[in-house]
Amino acid sequence: MSTLHLQHWPRHLSHGLSYPQTGVYEHLSTSAQRYPNKIAVNYYGSQVDYHTLNTRVERFAGYLTEKLAVQPGDRVVLCMQNSVAFMVAYYAILRCDAVVVPVNPMNKTLELEWYITDTESRVAIVGSEMVAEFSPLLGETVLEHMIAARYGDDIFADTKFAIPETVKNAPAITESQCVVNFQTALQHTAIGYVAQRRGEDLAVILYTSGTTAHPKGCMLSHRALVAQISTQINWSPWNNTAKVLSVTPFFHVTGMINAMCLPIYLGATTYLMTRWDRVCAAQVVDLYGLTHWCCIPTMVVDLLALPNVNQYNFRSFICVYGGGTGMPHAIAQDFETLTGIEFIEGWGMTEMTAGVHLNPYGRGKRQCLGVPLFEVDSRVIDPDTGLELGVRQTGEIISRSPCMFSGYWKNPQATKDALIQHDGHTFFKTGDVGYFDEEGYFFMADRLKRMINVSGYKVWPSEVESILYKNQNVFENCIIPCNKTERGESVKAVVVLKPHAVITEQELTDWCRANMSAYKVPKFVEFVDELPKTASGKINWRLLQDKELSA
Repeated sequence: MSTLHLQHWPRHLSHGLSYPQTGVYEHLSTSAQRYPNKIAVNYYGSQVDYHTLNTRVERFAGYLTEKLAVQPGDRVVLCMQNSVAFMVAYYAILRCDAVVVPVNPMNKTLELEWYITDTESRVAIVGSEMVAEFSPLLGETVLEHMIAARYGDDIFADTKFAIPETVKNAPAITESQCVVNFQTALQHTAIGYVAQRRGEDLAVILYTSGTTAHPKGCMLSHRALVAQISTQINWSPWNNTAKVLSVTPFFHVTGMINAMCLPIYLGATTYLMTRWDRVCAAQVVDLYGLTHWCCIPTMVVDLLALPNVNQYNFRSFICVYGGGTGMPHAIAQDFETLTGIEFIEGWGMTEMTAGVHLNPYGRGKRQCLGVPLFEVDSRVIDPDTGLELGVRQTGEIISRSPCMFSGYWKNPQATKDALIQHDGHTFFKTGDVGYFDEEGYFFMADRLKRMINVSGYKVWPSEVESILYKNQNVFENCIIPCNKTERGESVKAVVVLKPHAVITEQELTDWCRANMSAYKVPKFVEFVDELPKTASGKINWRLLQDKELSA
């Protein structure tokens, strides 16, 4: 293992941690005992304290066990947008010693059928807007019961914030033998036994997309979740006075850990948004003086594009970090000017329960994955030979961590394929191509197979994208391969322009030619109104690439 990064390791941090052996639910229970009257969640101005939140969890867990016969180890699908109801359901499932199966609420019936059947979930807890999608599965699959929530039921105070339509106009819930209102379940008596599961016991099955026909379920243990929470708290400037902007989706591992579980562990306050809205986010930060925000760079890009963004005060922020895609240099500089702090870039994945690397505070590098976190061992190997590579040699990044997953649900072959034995240890093959520099900082070249081969020259899309962001007319962009020439692959740029920007395809191509090597210059430019995003808000380059290559 390279120890180059230790030369710039923060002096106040140890190289390793002692990880709690608690179960995830215990964090809420402990915070409720420590800070019963403290605000746990602020939801568009309506507030829920820790005692109330924990009481709801206890009652909801009682309903699951006594009315729906949820047993320890049972899987329960949770398909909601960010809401107080999501938080209650998540911790209630764990309170039952059952397993949470978070599912993207953008899915449709045929997609949902896979999650239900693969996990054999008899119970689904959903937003009311999802009832129509789940209903055809009742009785036709193993699904027997559905509990539906209207997010707006937790907004009981006048608010000046822009409430999303999905909250204001959520469908009404018609109760039946198979469908019950979330509020009805909250009236049940508290669960009658103590939560037992912890350590290697399964806590969450979180599905990740890939090249297979169906998503694969990553098995995340209580050990992995608790280790990740501890890692983030110890690396970054966190304490229980934190005021956290929580808008990254909870059904995604990044939002689950950093925007929900971590603040509850500390007894901090979550300022919750169901959907990303840059005006609402600016208002909340300005009004309440928020301190922490884990996000993705596309949110920062959108926020900075807000007209009159400087009229809001963002100087209360002390810690803003994230990953998923590289932060363009120009955007990072604008963000630092606005907030007075640097955006801390990191790198992670579902199989590692989110974060693997982060940049050190006060010594970050741009377009950089950062350095391995506590007890993380990351190497770069030749994907063909498996030989370990050295400084600035590009290959596949492999990694192992205290936060590593337990394998793929009911898919031992996929688990075997994802792991590699190296230097006497088991590593996860990340599928990311990168390298580390002389100081031990890691950099991404790109995902495996995303590389564009232009007449023998290798073009890494993220590099071209980063350069394009420096053009004053470009709001967002995505670089993909194009096969429209006889010479094979060429570079195509799919671009969203800033409002009122005026530039032609030829003018943008000429600008690129003046700012990058000739073989990197996009041969084709397509202007679009918006780029497709994944559930977590990242630009969905794979969708654009597949569409282009199949045309």
